[in-house]
Amino acid sequence: MTFLRRTVIAAAAAVALSASFAVLAQDIKPRLIRFGYGLNEASNQGRAAKVFAEAVEKASGGKMKVRAIGAAALGPDTQMQQALIGGAQEMMVGSTATLVGITKEMALWDTPFLISNAREADTLLDGPIGDKIRNKLEEKGLVGLVYWENGFRNLTNSKRPVTRVEDMDGIKLRVMQNNVFLSSFKTLGANAVPMAFSELFGALETKTVDGQENPYNTILSSKFYEVQKYLTVTNHVYSPWIVLVSKKWWDTLSKAEQAVLTDAAKASRDYERKDTRDEASRAIAELKAKGMLVNELSPAESERMRGKLTAVYADIGKEVGMDLWNDTQKELARIRAAK
Repeated sequence: MTFLRRTVIAAAAAVALSASFAVLAQDIKPRLIRFGYGLNEASNQGRAAKVFAEAVEKASGGKMKVRAIGAAALGPDTQMQQALIGGAQEMMVGSTATLVGITKEMALWDTPFLISNAREADTLLDGPIGDKIRNKLEEKGLVGLVYWENGFRNLTNSKRPVTRVEDMDGIKLRVMQNNVFLSSFKTLGANAVPMAFSELFGALETKTVDGQENPYNTILSSKFYEVQKYLTVTNHVYSPWIVLVSKKWWDTLSKAEQAVLTDAAKASRDYERKDTRDEASRAIAELKAKGMLVNELSPAESERMRGKLTAVYADIGKEVGMDLWNDTQKELARIRAAK
C-alpha cells in the first residue's frame, strides 16, 4: 500500500470517527425546556417549578432539563400562552382565568363562590369536569397537564375596610384580564380595572389602582402589604393554575418523554397543593404581623354578594355551555353528598 493511499484511508477514517462522535454528542445533548411562571422564585409557584424541574431531570436521566424562569421574565401569562401556541416556548404555569379568551370553558373556574373547600376543588379539578375542560386546550395549540392551586382569593385595598357590599363602591380594583372578573366586580360596585399581574405592584404603589384580589400566599410573596393596608377575607373565588405545554413542541416528543413530563407534573401538583395550603395557613398571621388590618366578611354579606351575582352566573352558564354548567352542579352535589 502506497503512502498516499494509507494517508487517504487514515483521513477518511478520521472523518468517519469525527462524524460518529458528532452524532453521539447530538444524541446525548439534553433537551432544554423553558418553563415560565409569573411569581418570584421564593413563592409557592417558584418552589413547585423547582420540584417539577428536578423530577424531570431525574426521571429522564438528565436527557431532559427544565429551566424554570420566574418573575414574568418571559412575559405575562397571556404573552407566554401565545409563545406556547406559536412554538416559541415549551412550557409555563399560569392562571386559568387568562385562558378564557382562548378556551371559553375555562371561565367555569372564575365562578364566584363555586367551590367551598380544598376537597371539592381537588375532586372537581382532577375528575371528569376538570379533564373535559383541560382537554379542550389541545384544539387551540396547548396541552394542559395538571392543575396547581393558586387558592381562595381575598380582597385588599388601601382606602378602607370592606365589611359590606357597599364598601366596594368606587374602589379602583385591579382584576385579571377576564370578563367574568370584570363583570363580577363591576356588579358588586367596584371600578374594575383589567391589568397584567406583572404591572400590579407598581400600580398599587402609585395609586393607579386602590386594590386587588389574590390568595394570601400571593399577597405575601408579592409584598402587597407594603402598599395595601386593608385585607378582607372573602374567599370569593377558588383560583387554579394550570401547567401548559406547547402542542407544537409536545407533538415532537416521544411517548416516553411525554410520560416523563406528565408524571413530573403530577408530582409537582401534589407537592404544590400541600405547600400552598401549609403556607396559606401561616400567611394570614404574617400579613397581620406586617401591619395589615384584617377582617372577615360575614356569612350574611357573602350571601348578599351571591344574590347580586345572579346575572353573572347566568352569563357564565351561557359562556361555558349549559351542559357543562349543569354537569358541574351535579358533580359538586355528588362530592358534597359523599362527605
